[in-house]
Amino acid sequence: MTETTRPLPAERPRAVGFDRTRLRWEVWLVLGVSVGQSALYSVLSIVRTTIETMSRGQTVGDAQTQLNPTQDAAAFWDILYQFLDVFFSFVLIALVVYLLWSAGDSALRRIGLDFRRFGGDLGRAALLAAVIGVPGLGLYVVGRLLGLTLQVQASPLDAAWYTVPLLLLAALRAGVLEEVVFNGYLFDRLRRLGWSWWAIILTAAGLRGLYHAYQGVPAIIGNAVMGVVFGWCYRRWGRVMPLVIAHTLIDVVAFIGYPLAVSLWPGVFG
Repeated sequence: MTETTRPLPAERPRAVGFDRTRLRWEVWLVLGVSVGQSALYSVLSIVRTTIETMSRGQTVGDAQTQLNPTQDAAAFWDILYQFLDVFFSFVLIALVVYLLWSAGDSALRRIGLDFRRFGGDLGRAALLAAVIGVPGLGLYVVGRLLGLTLQVQASPLDAAWYTVPLLLLAALRAGVLEEVVFNGYLFDRLRRLGWSWWAIILTAAGLRGLYHAYQGVPAIIGNAVMGVVFGWCYRRWGRVMPLVIAHTLIDVVAFIGYPLAVSLWPGVFG
């Protein structure tokens, strides 16, 4: 009996032009949200272990490691890990934008995540932030008084020199991630699947509410309402930038203004 061999798959032609550029981005982004991210944290772990053991006059072999290490309380490692957490969130955002990218069509321009109309976007964002932020704050207070909303633990603004910059980055991350995914991405993909505009708006709003379910029932309702308003605005304006700015402003007030409110009204916010 003669041995049969399975033919090798035909080699694909090399990518050129746009396809080559797209493949480069794809490789970096996929690695950035998967094994590449884990590899970087792994390297940082052994570097940290080496530095700490050498500072104690020991060798690396004398030290112990954990498969799921907790973040070091030291300021340097604390800021490094928090910064990397924000950085890899932006890598995930870049992957979503990449999925919307096609030949001859800028994904950022298509969803309106650019600075072409920054003045108008800023004005619309300020209006949205006031319309959503003020009632949202009131809903939180009512929820706390009724015992329906979980208490938010505020980070002291003077905990470290980097606390405020990291809170600002966290607010920007939340604004970009949620608005790009819930509006820019879902609206494009679900519309291509034949969904009606209101079906998309309500679905995205429901997902937004569930995304914040850990904060309690009022937060689910408030964020769902926010999703409906933001979805309607995106459908009308065709731009995600004012939504990103408004969301970021709301979170900046929440992340930085909330600790001040706790100190002033501990009975309500504390």
